[in-house]
Amino acid sequence: MRADIMISGFGWAALALLFGYLALFFWGSALATQAAGRSVWLFSRATGRDRLAAMGFRAAFALAFFGPLLWLAVPAIHKVDPLWTEGRAIFLGLIGVFVAGLGAMVAFAAQMSMGSSWRVGVTAGETGDLVSNGLYRFSRNPTFVGQFALLAGVAMAVPAVPTVLAPILFLWSASTQVRSEEAALRNAIGPDYDRYAASVPRWIGLNRKATR
Repeated sequence: MRADIMISGFGWAALALLFGYLALFFWGSALATQAAGRSVWLFSRATGRDRLAAMGFRAAFALAFFGPLLWLAVPAIHKVDPLWTEGRAIFLGLIGVFVAGLGAMVAFAAQMSMGSSWRVGVTAGETGDLVSNGLYRFSRNPTFVGQFALLAGVAMAVPAVPTVLAPILFLWSASTQVRSEEAALRNAIGPDYDRYAASVPRWIGLNRKATR
């Protein structure tokens, strides 16, 4: 069977969305570095579980993008993958492209709205100003929500062991880093962050103050 059939058009579209998002992610991070006057990349300074989370983020995106390409390059691998559909799950692929596209838009919009406060990783003393408008009225971590949706969409559009593992690994990494970020923000911002955390859910939902 030809490689162009083993992944459906929707699968290729989802992988293109992932590649495009990653390009925008690095571009946006470069803009944030310029605005902040220093590097926003903190992964290299992570320790303990945060270092594992940093590795998990990288591995999740690598699995999602390079996994299907490796499966195509080495047919013997995808033939033993119980999740591989040979590009036949068209309807699931359509849903996957929609979810991936929505996730990419949410993640990039949330990242750009952070401006100079954007950070990749967490280190004590390296937090930016609190951002609570836009998407941050509905989630304290909309970038992570969008990135998870992007990876989940790829997993639906190109079902395979590596693509399904990707969002699971990402979710663990995000949950681990978020706990450290919240502690760092409380130390840096104090009561303002506590009030924000009390009114906006960690992942997604309605502003709790607005619903009272």
